[in-house]
Amino acid sequence: MTVPPQVPGGGRSPARRRSPAPELPTVLPGEDRGFGQSLFVDLVPRSCWFTNVRSCVARKDWDRLRRMIYGRADNRCEVCGATPGASGKPRLEAHERWDFDEATRTQTLKRLICLCSNCHMVTHFGFAQVRGLEGRAFAHLLKVTGMTERQGRQHVQSAFLTWQQRSTHRWELDLSILTTAGITLAPPPSANDRAVTAEQTLKSRTGMRSSEQHS
Repeated sequence: MTVPPQVPGGGRSPARRRSPAPELPTVLPGEDRGFGQSLFVDLVPRSCWFTNVRSCVARKDWDRLRRMIYGRADNRCEVCGATPGASGKPRLEAHERWDFDEATRTQTLKRLICLCSNCHMVTHFGFAQVRGLEGRAFAHLLKVTGMTERQGRQHVQSAFLTWQQRSTHRWELDLSILTTAGITLAPPPSANDRAVTAEQTLKSRTGMRSSEQHS
């Protein structure tokens, strides 16, 4: 039988512990915290649906990112100022702000922002429609921005026109603000694979909603 090595004082040698990953800087290298500050409908091209930063990083790194994003925002929504609280209050969520380069067909991560679930719902207005939450999302858009109903409708229409144009292309992801901060990425799926994933995920989610409505 192998006897574990002894340490001074008669105890056994301590088990090796993995050092915790260092905290991330409050501003990632190359991040533009002024980019996309207000509340607006920000529709992701169809080929990029359901593919986000969270799906490209390990769980431990996503937790590090979330802690940093919420902490630097003082645990408040960076758009409307909401804070999480008792049941019924919006929760905080991390969201990506992207820049789209039409010439190179590159979708570049420019910023990570702390949003409450209501502001996040407005941002993904198309998904809110799929979930039957369009009225709630539209009301929150008007409340936070001060738009009139007419202005709000024009804003949503313009966002969908932009989405239609961008959705005619396949976009490559640039996540360099993460890699330069020491975040290890899983190889992101190709643009074509992301398009297939988007279609399959949307069908499964809309199918679930349909079955719930008829149950």
